[in-house]
Amino acid sequence: MDELTLRQQEILGYLQLHMRSYSTWPSFREIQAHFGFRSTNAVMGHLRALEKKGYISRVPGQARTFRITMDFNEENQPTDSVEVVDIPIYGTIAAGYPDGVETGGEIGRLQIDAETAGIRRARRAFALKVRGDSMIDAGIFDGDIVILEPRPPNNEDIVAALIDGETTLKRFIQKRGKAPFLKAENKSYPQLHPVAELVIQGIAKSVVRNL
Repeated sequence: MDELTLRQQEILGYLQLHMRSYSTWPSFREIQAHFGFRSTNAVMGHLRALEKKGYISRVPGQARTFRITMDFNEENQPTDSVEVVDIPIYGTIAAGYPDGVETGGEIGRLQIDAETAGIRRARRAFALKVRGDSMIDAGIFDGDIVILEPRPPNNEDIVAALIDGETTLKRFIQKRGKAPFLKAENKSYPQLHPVAELVIQGIAKSVVRNL
């Protein structure tokens, strides 16, 4: 591989540290602010240089999303590359009492280490921002972002569900011979038993929290 300039080494080191610390790829504006660049165009220029030299590569189908293809440890020895997945964030979901169905439009994107997220890039994962405190005993808090996969649930999976026309984030309970229901992870909230409809929209795989 071609040798990096000092600035390119600094930027690659920042990308590596951010991924190891937060398991997410930093935004262009975060890189801009960290290095004091005047615009995100400068960020893109440095990323293109790292891409050309083989240290990062683009995520297929995502024009402004990259992954580290040549990672180094503190002794400057190559380590396994980090696979970054690019996930759409589709609004918020109530983690309290069920709420009206949120807009299905994309409000942002999340780049995260696939292993940390617990997902495979081939699967159509999506993310929702949590609003409420009914899942705090499961370690899911107001303001967290939960990453989900659309697949059939197993008993005790945490799910994004449509129950009688309203959405919520709860634990799915399916007991043999009985109708499934939703259970909160906060004793202040009751169980939710559907009157007419219970549709599972996704299974929670991991949680991203801003500290």
